[in-house]
Amino acid sequence: MLETLAQAVINGLLIGGIYALVSIGVTLIFGVVKIVNFAQGEFVMIGMYLSFFLATQFGIDPVVSLVVTMPVLFVVGVLIQHFLIRRVLGQNDMPQIFLTFALSLLLVNLSLMLFTANYRTVHTWYSDEALHIGGLYIPLAKLFAFALAMVLSAALWIFLHTTDLGKAMRAAAQNRDVAMLMGINPNRVFCVALGVALALAGAAGSLLMPFYPAYPLVGQVFVLMAFVAVVLGTLGNVPGALVASLMMGVAESLGIQFIGADSGLIVVFLMLLLTLALRPSGLAGGRAR
Repeated sequence: MLETLAQAVINGLLIGGIYALVSIGVTLIFGVVKIVNFAQGEFVMIGMYLSFFLATQFGIDPVVSLVVTMPVLFVVGVLIQHFLIRRVLGQNDMPQIFLTFALSLLLVNLSLMLFTANYRTVHTWYSDEALHIGGLYIPLAKLFAFALAMVLSAALWIFLHTTDLGKAMRAAAQNRDVAMLMGINPNRVFCVALGVALALAGAAGSLLMPFYPAYPLVGQVFVLMAFVAVVLGTLGNVPGALVASLMMGVAESLGIQFIGADSGLIVVFLMLLLTLALRPSGLAGGRAR
């Protein structure tokens, strides 16, 4: 029993690391730019297809392809902020919601047109390998993904708390008007925030490829979990999104292990409902940071 429980917790933590990259991107955009990006999952999908292309055409390992997918998605984020999102920031919530939702639909349908609905996979030397510690089974592909996800999350935290640009982003998240009075260029900060968030989504896509298939609707699976994590961890709170993502991964895995194969999401949403009922401001108490 204890061994089964430990295995479920390990499985949940490993997939929770991927959820964290996506949810941190969502909460970073909301915290800084004050807009909910419904298309975040589609950029995970783009990262997966980029990694698939690099692996099949040039033999580049999906983990190594991070050095390509992250810069590419960063540039895409800057362009989207500058040419699209900037146009609706002064308006009410509806144009902002419809913009990112329309972008999501556009990317899904473009990918269906270009790649069809077929699943695309990349098989690496570590895709089927695992560590065996006692009676526990730890897949190497998921372990690598979790480790790199934690490294990227830590790098983002260091960037936000130690660099001038990171501090400017946090200042803009806390009070945009005061930040502008202090000489912070909001458009520059917003572009960097979108770029970093989409780069994290691209990283999640690359890390998923060794053990998860790419297909046009794959992003919707992860963005749903990301939104739950963002609400649980408090909107705009990066450490909260990380902790909530790991908790959700564990809750989903425990549900699958002890209740049924289709019950993982039920457990996650039950956790969301209980949190909203008992602590509506989120686990971090409503503090965006």
